[in-house]
Amino acid sequence: MQTVFAVAEEKMSKTVSVLNADYAAIRAGRANASVLDKIRVDYYGTPTPINQMAAISVAEARILIIQPWDSSTLSPIEKAIQTSDIGINPQNDGKVIRLTFPQLTEERRKELGKEVKKTAEDSRVAIRSIRRDCIDKVKKMEKASEITEDDLKIAEKKLQDITDKYIKEIDKISAEKEKEIMAI
Repeated sequence: MQTVFAVAEEKMSKTVSVLNADYAAIRAGRANASVLDKIRVDYYGTPTPINQMAAISVAEARILIIQPWDSSTLSPIEKAIQTSDIGINPQNDGKVIRLTFPQLTEERRKELGKEVKKTAEDSRVAIRSIRRDCIDKVKKMEKASEITEDDLKIAEKKLQDITDKYIKEIDKISAEKEKEIMAI
């Protein structure tokens, strides 16, 4: 039965990690290299992440500089950024690409706030789904007489406690990201 708890913890932990990665990719008005994580550049026929093709640095609070190791990849990187959904127009000077992050408007902040809430709710649903799957496993164990009814109740309570812990963590992370977006 301990394996059920371990599996639940591991899956819920991964859900929180995915949430953190999703939040890192949300552009909040400040230069952040992680907004480029999901962009792939066609590099000799292989979709390649920008961070594997270039040095990415933050020059100022709102300017990101991409310096490719192979200068022939400047144009493909620029095209990939333009066709992505990050909404920033790259400036290519022949050696580096500059991304200037515009200030967020009040309307855009509200949109991002909604996106943050939706992503958090999706993560909560995933956590609850993991709990439900684990409780089903424990109930099957009880039906197969592998554990007693008391063990079932104890397991359900422990799974609920684990779920509550991760839901609180999601709420905390979500509140921090919302605060970050609204403070800019």
